[in-house]
Amino acid sequence: MGDSYEHLQVSTAEGVCTAVIASPPINLFSLELFGELARFADAVSQDDAVRVVVLKSANPDFFIAHFDVAAILEMPRNPTPPRSDPAKGPANDFHRMCETFRTMGKATIAQIEGRVGGGGSELVSSFDMRFGVRGKTRICQMEVPLGIIPGGTGTQRLPRLLGRGRALEVILGGDDLDAETAEAWGYLNRALPADEIGPFVDRLARRIASFPAPAIAAAKAAVDAAERPLAEGLAEEAYLFQTLLATEEAPRNMTRFLARGGQTVAGELEVGALAGTLGQGDDTLA
Repeated sequence: MGDSYEHLQVSTAEGVCTAVIASPPINLFSLELFGELARFADAVSQDDAVRVVVLKSANPDFFIAHFDVAAILEMPRNPTPPRSDPAKGPANDFHRMCETFRTMGKATIAQIEGRVGGGGSELVSSFDMRFGVRGKTRICQMEVPLGIIPGGTGTQRLPRLLGRGRALEVILGGDDLDAETAEAWGYLNRALPADEIGPFVDRLARRIASFPAPAIAAAKAAVDAAERPLAEGLAEEAYLFQTLLATEEAPRNMTRFLARGGQTVAGELEVGALAGTLGQGDDTLA
């Protein structure tokens, strides 16, 4: 992508772009880190070489602590602020950054090994997948105890992830949510042992990145359409399915599937492993 960052370490290999947050001592969500993450989101969303984005931390104890409270204290105060028009797009730059990660045609994965709170939690709630560490990952929305509310998409994304009651427990309680509960409630896809999270996320990211880019983007768009009325979502799914049939990648990979044992007893007993080979171009893998 050619961008330089002070608080992010960015690398790309085999279609996976990894951004490591490095802003000691606690990875505070400062205005500087916010600016870099927003710039990174814009850049990676336009990079055709990238199919998967992984965000993680160089600090094993903190993914992102929370947004800079001192910076919030400096924000303008207006007891009767104007309401934004949803038709004109996101209400502010933080919302826009989160929506860029949520809607980009790449799979986005947050590898959360330590604490994540406030705006950091809101950011990763806009990612496609979140993985944590058993006994270590902690999530905290501490805004209500501060006299405010989660203002970086949290009041909208958390109910969609957890349901209304659990979202309100997290938001109103303002207390730590442990990894095991976060997994059971749907905030985390999985809570893994500390020595397994890195290899697991790496394998998953590389596996997804080996699949056709149009199918990755279309799968996200179709799943996001589930927030619409059912008839609209089904119409979007049917449309995207048909568009993929006309791509170069779909007939190629379906032909590989059949040539490598798909629709045979042996192949179907190991269909997950078989599917993982379809990004490999050697058609002698039958």
